[in-house]
Formats: sequence, C-alpha cells, structure tokens
Amino acid sequence: MNDVPDYAPRCAGPDLKPRLPRIALPRGACDCHAHVFGPAAQFPYATERIYTPPDLPWPDYAHMLDTLGVDRAVLVQPSVYATDNAAMLAALAAAGPGVRAVAVVGEDASDAELKELHRAGVRGLRFNVVDRRGARNVLPVDMLRAIAQRIEPLGWHIELLINLDEAGAFAEMMADIPVPVVIGHMGYPHGGARSWTDSTAFAELLRAIERGRCWIKLTGPYRISGGELPYDDVDEVARKLTTAAPERMVWGTDWPHVMIKKKMPNDADLSDLLERWVPNGRTRTRILVENPAELYGFEPGEKIGN
Repeated sequence: MNDVPDYAPRCAGPDLKPRLPRIALPRGACDCHAHVFGPAAQFPYATERIYTPPDLPWPDYAHMLDTLGVDRAVLVQPSVYATDNAAMLAALAAAGPGVRAVAVVGEDASDAELKELHRAGVRGLRFNVVDRRGARNVLPVDMLRAIAQRIEPLGWHIELLINLDEAGAFAEMMADIPVPVVIGHMGYPHGGARSWTDSTAFAELLRAIERGRCWIKLTGPYRISGGELPYDDVDEVARKLTTAAPERMVWGTDWPHVMIKKKMPNDADLSDLLERWVPNGRTRTRILVENPAELYGFEPGEKIGN
C-alpha cells in the first residue's frame, strides 16, 4: 500500500477470533451492515478518503458470520472507495446466495449501470454525509428525490449515514421521498446516546418512523456510547426505537468496526446486546430475519453457502 496521507490514518483491524454468542441467533438471521476492504493492491482506496483500513476481504468476514451463526448478510459500500464498488461487487460474487449490498454511485450513473448493480445483488444506495471533508450533515434533498424516482422501479431504498441531531427538520425533508429511507447507527447523534432520546431531533426521527417509510439500523453502539462495553447508555435508544416500530428495524455488526475509538469489541459481545435491546424473542426474530428479508429481498430459505 502507498504511504498513508496525514488525513487518512490507518485503522485497527477487528478481533479475528470471534466467540460464540451467548444466545443462539434464529435461523435466517441477517447482519445488515458490514464492509469489506481490499486487497488494496487489487482494489486501491480513494485518494480523498479520511481513514485507511487493513485488508479485510470476504473470507475474514464470512468466518465471523459462520461463528456467530448468521445466515445472511448485507455489504455496504464504505467511504474509502467513493463510487468504485468493485471490491464490494467482487465480494458479492465470491459469497454467492444469501448476500445483498448497498452501493454508492455518482449522480451521472446510468439506468443500465443501476440495473447491472441490481443483477449483482445491490438493493439500495448509500449517501454518507458524515465521513467526508468539507460540509457535514447537509442532505442533498433535491438530488435524493431525483435518484429515488429512478430507483423506485427497482424496489431499492436510500441509506443515510448522518448525524441526525445536527441535520435540521429531517422528517419534513424526507416526507416526499418515494422509497424507504434507512438510517444508520440509530440516528448517529454527534452528541452521543445519553441525551439523544430527549432531543427534538429524536422526536423528529420518531415522526419519520411513524410515517411508515423510515427504517433504522441498530448498529454501531460504540459510535454513540459515552463508555465502553456494554454501552449501557445506548439501551434506552434501542428500546425506544424498537418499541416505536419493530417492523422497520434491522440489525448489523458494523464489521470490521473502522475508526473505532474505543476498545475493539468481539462480535459475539455485539450480538449479545440484542438480548437487552430487544428482550422479546419473537420481536428479535422479526428484526433479525423477517425485516431484512422484506427490505433486501431475500428469498425463503436463501442463505450463505446454499
């Protein structure tokens, strides 16, 4: 790999020795948020990136999934590749059934390109307004409306990585987007989890959920927690969201936990948080199995390796 520029520090890798989770995950469980990286010699990173991950290709991730007992997965295009989806598409091809993806494309992407991505397993487009240089948390609403109209016939969704506590009237801005809008990291409040549920922005998020098209990813607790494991200040956030709309919640590991500023968790520890966040077993199954099948279009019985 070339020398890393000052603005793109190297990231620590994940714990590559995952443990068994404390409670078994249901058959058909899906990890709805993860990234793959490299090999950098084959899939070079964008010059404008703000971090540099180690090589973490599909086999490393697949080993973690197998240990946890996760049958399905969704790969999300990371910011270090900008609009070059090649590494993610290679992982999709290597994985076979049971894996979907969320891509990043430029505004000039053609309909033919979108259809080709759909054939490869892509089911949504990601817009990251956090991990960037320059203006942060500014939603390009007009562009989102335009791209949403183009992807609606494909059955896709829009995924946003945004600090919602700094984003203004989110529910109003998203009201006329004609596709589902998926929000990462429980709203990713820049101010942290402890004051999140008391904020006006959280009330805005609940209104967006109530309107029926907004989905939430129960991911990245270490990104919003003020402490280390077990990230207990996130419990109230997760419980309020899952109580508001259990039918539009999905879960993910956020593997390989890039740019984490806390002690690196074992992925079994992250899986076990679900027992506290969603104490009802039937609701957990809905979040882990049924909701991802609806959002990402998994077929009955489809899983990795079949």
